[in-house]
Amino acid sequence: MKLKSVFIISNFVENKIPDKYLSKFEEFLLSGSIFTPPSEFLAWTVIFLVVTEIILVSISFMLNLPSSLLFAPFLIFPAIYTYVSVKQEQNRTKIEQSAPDFLRQLSSMLKVGLSFENAMEDMSKYGKGPLYDEMRRTILEIRMGRNFDEAWISMSKRLKSRELERIFIIILDGRRSGSSMADVIMNVSDDLRDLLAIKRERKSSVMMAVMFLIISAVVATPFALGMVSVYAQFMESFGQVSDLVMVAPLAGQIYLIIHSLLIGLIISVIMYGSFKKGIKFSIPIVVVSYGIFYIISNFGVSLIAGGF
Repeated sequence: MKLKSVFIISNFVENKIPDKYLSKFEEFLLSGSIFTPPSEFLAWTVIFLVVTEIILVSISFMLNLPSSLLFAPFLIFPAIYTYVSVKQEQNRTKIEQSAPDFLRQLSSMLKVGLSFENAMEDMSKYGKGPLYDEMRRTILEIRMGRNFDEAWISMSKRLKSRELERIFIIILDGRRSGSSMADVIMNVSDDLRDLLAIKRERKSSVMMAVMFLIISAVVATPFALGMVSVYAQFMESFGQVSDLVMVAPLAGQIYLIIHSLLIGLIISVIMYGSFKKGIKFSIPIVVVSYGIFYIISNFGVSLIAGGF
């Protein structure tokens, strides 16, 4: 049974946010294997923020903790984005791994005389995995009256893989032109298998550079800049305050955020040859690096003093 507050907030969201934005958000959640309705998901998010803020305000007041901790609950938004991005990557990997065998099986069924639609339907009944889930959704859309070409193209875009999108468009073009679909699908299946092998080799060859960049962004840089902030606090405790000492921690935070964002973009270029996917690396890197910087800069003095 839903909480009354969840029901009220869900209705408010549905009435205030246009359907097209809720539909896009629902697609985003589904791509991350989150099957909660978008309005209900937003309602639970709001409740989480309100409850955690109340708890943090109470704890901060009693323990005299920094007020900046009140921003911690809002990290749920980058956390959700990162989780969905990781699930999308996992689903895309599973789909790409199963696609060549799926296409070869589809080609074999066409060779025995089944139509393209019937072959898809038969395969969707017994297959398991994200690719077969998308196939079942496509067949359902076709049964509800959607044009086959539109449903097929929509499925290729939902797979979130440039390689598969190109392959599926080639198959659709072959179907339109009246080519032998069994031969076309068999050929693209072999090409896709070779392409994915090259992609895996490329990914493994750049992982060392990617790991170096990640370690630099989330360990070395925040630790060094955190120690700069600790040094500034030492100088301030001894009364040796200057403009440089006061500005150094703020400058370090700005540099850390910019550095982390750029590292995410560089990783995206190394792994995918594009800046577009950099945001899914930049957000978690910024959060983790700034978290380490915050811990060192605020508790580093007490840790060092305790050590001595």
